[in-house]
Amino acid sequence: MEQSLSKNNVPIRLPYERWVHITENHDDLSGYFDDILNAIEDPDWILKGYCTAFLAVKKFDVHKFLVVVYKEIDGKDGFVITAYFTTKLKLNKEIILWQKR
Repeated sequence: MEQSLSKNNVPIRLPYERWVHITENHDDLSGYFDDILNAIEDPDWILKGYCTAFLAVKKFDVHKFLVVVYKEIDGKDGFVITAYFTTKLKLNKEIILWQKR
């Protein structure tokens, strides 16, 4: 299990079970383990997700984004829910919680 720090300084875990879930459902992410952790630690945007989840978004190309969905349980623990690539990100329709300058 690996982890990285969110912008709220919360350690976010990427357990083996979640990694298996991600790669089974999104096989295009199989070589992107470190990129998922990096997206949490150094995102381009953090968006409000469903309920209390966050979406860490890292731009990969002009029209390609890595989205990592994670949850902060408290100030000392959190975990990755899932991750995926998308080309359909409409930031003007999202709630942006944090943005890289």
